[in-house]
Amino acid sequence: MEAKKRIEIMDTTLRDGEQTSGVSFLPSEKLQIAKLLLEELKVDRIEVASARVSEGELEGVQKITQWASQKGYLDRVEVLGFVDTPASVNWIVESGAKVMNLLTKGSLNHLIHQLKKTPEQHFEDIRESIAYAQEKGIAVNVYLEDWSNGMRNSKEYTLSLIEFLQGQAVKRVMLPDTLGLLAPEEVKSYFQEITKLFPELHFDFHAHNDYDLSVANVMEAILYGAAGIHTTINGLGERAGNAPLESVVAVIEDFTDFEIGIQEQKIFRVSKLVEQFSGQHIPANKPVVGENVFTQTAGIHADGDNKKNLYFNDLMPERFGRQRKYALGKTSGKANILKNLEELGISLEKEELAKVTQRIIELGDKKERVTTEDLPYIISDVLQNNVISKHISIEGYHMTHSKGLKPTVQLRMKIHGKSYDESATGDGQYDSFMRALKKIYKSLGKELPKLTDYHVSIPPGGKTDAFVETVITWDYGKIFKTKGLDPDQTVAAMMATEKMLNIIENMTYQPEKEESTYYGNEYRAVAG
Repeated sequence: MEAKKRIEIMDTTLRDGEQTSGVSFLPSEKLQIAKLLLEELKVDRIEVASARVSEGELEGVQKITQWASQKGYLDRVEVLGFVDTPASVNWIVESGAKVMNLLTKGSLNHLIHQLKKTPEQHFEDIRESIAYAQEKGIAVNVYLEDWSNGMRNSKEYTLSLIEFLQGQAVKRVMLPDTLGLLAPEEVKSYFQEITKLFPELHFDFHAHNDYDLSVANVMEAILYGAAGIHTTINGLGERAGNAPLESVVAVIEDFTDFEIGIQEQKIFRVSKLVEQFSGQHIPANKPVVGENVFTQTAGIHADGDNKKNLYFNDLMPERFGRQRKYALGKTSGKANILKNLEELGISLEKEELAKVTQRIIELGDKKERVTTEDLPYIISDVLQNNVISKHISIEGYHMTHSKGLKPTVQLRMKIHGKSYDESATGDGQYDSFMRALKKIYKSLGKELPKLTDYHVSIPPGGKTDAFVETVITWDYGKIFKTKGLDPDQTVAAMMATEKMLNIIENMTYQPEKEESTYYGNEYRAVAG
């Protein structure tokens, strides 16, 4: 049986990825990312810096090479160098690295207008750089900058450069689509031509994503002769970025017969760390690593998954160290809710499930996102409401909060079918609400309990944008708590207060029938 062709993955997050606008890794961060790339993800090579950039860059490379030397990874750590003998090579020697990726001009346009040299002069400079690197014990790969434009507009020059490199001590020839301008059919055509002309050379392809074609172009490159692919974590890079490692790995694994050594299950954790270090937020819909890509929202999808995994594809979340989730919102329906309840080990009665579903739909209509972590809060709130007879309700309110002025509230309460209106000013919106409420209760000859504690929280993890939970502790001869849920903290507190009023009303309104007691997080009627 013929062995599968192996594709090398060279990750350049620490060099090309750091050219993302606003991204600059600290030396210690570079070391941590390098360790994860080589030891966790098992990429074949990493490009960690450009020579001669700064002292900080030198320190970062030295940290990486010292560690890599101890681990036996030094030949897998690469540094971009320039045709500037001896400057780049000397910098790389000082950094402790052993591999230089030499940046040459892959298009006649770049050569003439940037270097202002003839091809013969450039080739001689390249030869000198490679010879000096060899003398210093540095292995050399060569980039053909602007190769894609070269193939389009000055093919004779570009092919002559590759032919020249074939006779030099070069391990890899690296072909960048520097401006991200190629279409997949061009990548196919160019690789077919080059690999036919130079079958003995190892070619890498370096894609940029300006037209959102980087992954498609990578696929064409490897199908038609590329032996290595350059990537970055999360697609970091200049302008629209580079080919994202996470998508490239998935495409190679699922759409080709080639072999790669990447540990897929480690991709997500590395992606999240790079997100933190770079400060570049991962879009929620980004393939493989985005927040939403393994989340089913429509209820019909959850129902289909229950019946025979009808909405699964080969991109199973477990491959990448993730889990499938079922989003909760106005389109989710009972199937999604049941999936989430199953995950939490909770079962509800039919009537309770209907009420929980309705509450989630209400939040979805407000464009709020509900997570699995929110569910226990919603269930507790719904079940608490179920056991409290509602004689009192907040019918309406208008709150104002302006700089330099005290907050005011206009409040309408409905008590046993009759409406009462009051307004008040206080030290905050909730304080204003309570002052207005006290006026109403005073007019009825009633007293309110003493508020002894007020606590605001969100579900564990802090990822929800659906609501906050406000828990208020009251003293009414006995201590009890009520809670409210709402996206607005003040409204949540008002809902908790409404529950308190109904608990007290149930205690006093029908004393001949039962004695009412509040235990922990719920109200229970105890037969007397």
